[in-house]
Amino acid sequence: MATPVDRIKQLNLVARLKSSYPELPDAPTPDLIDHDRFAAYVKTPHDVGGEPDAPIEFQNKQYEIWEENTYVLCEVLGMRGIWLSEERRRMGNVDLGRTIYLGLPYYARWLLAVVRVLVEKHHIGLSELAERMVEVKSRYEGGLAGKPLEAKPKFEGDPSGVRRNRHHVHAVGKGDPQVFAGQAGAPRFKVGDKVTVRELPVLLYTRTQEYVRGASGEIAKVSYESPAAEDETWDGPNQQPEWFFIVRFNLSELWHGYTGPGNDTLQTELPERWLQAAVASEGTSP
Repeated sequence: MATPVDRIKQLNLVARLKSSYPELPDAPTPDLIDHDRFAAYVKTPHDVGGEPDAPIEFQNKQYEIWEENTYVLCEVLGMRGIWLSEERRRMGNVDLGRTIYLGLPYYARWLLAVVRVLVEKHHIGLSELAERMVEVKSRYEGGLAGKPLEAKPKFEGDPSGVRRNRHHVHAVGKGDPQVFAGQAGAPRFKVGDKVTVRELPVLLYTRTQEYVRGASGEIAKVSYESPAAEDETWDGPNQQPEWFFIVRFNLSELWHGYTGPGNDTLQTELPERWLQAAVASEGTSP
């Protein structure tokens, strides 16, 4: 059992976490927040491209068994219609705050997403889940010590009453995004068109990277039709698919102070709503 010393040690550890600007107090008053800081606070934490010294070090590390099991569990939840892949990404990579996103291992965030979706969609109660966690922990109190992890379900329920999304049904035999083919109409752009990425407000979720917003590039490929991530992640009804495009950017134009070859390029995929025809500069042809 936790002692008073244990509790104060944990509280002191929590107090060391910092997720705000050091020059500002916690819970600052509105007059202390300017527009730029507000935009930084609400930026989706997974969008780290271009940030200087992002605290992420690549390691060629083998997955641990719990990580592989987590991946399989999340794929099964998607295949059985419990959630959409974008829904999992939002809950596992975005709706967490910067501190948790940068502080936890990758698949630990996926596990949090599993908890949230099962609780929010009423597949399990949070108190029930807590009790089950305590039960499993006590089962291996002394560590694994050679014992295999063993699932011990309380019961087998009737799956016919489980509320599921529609995607796992209408995508059978076709796949995603092929299931949306022919629903978006004619694409607005074609290969070779010059486009500029719109600077739309970003709230809660997006897969359009901040470092390309406002930048101009060229359509390299007309990809496929699908609902935009901002809509698909909420699994709303009657979402209209749109075209996705591979857009090619010149790195010397994209990054300030870029010192590489002038013909270096970067390609990324963007939905149609984020693109507009580029305006030709004065003295040049469109």
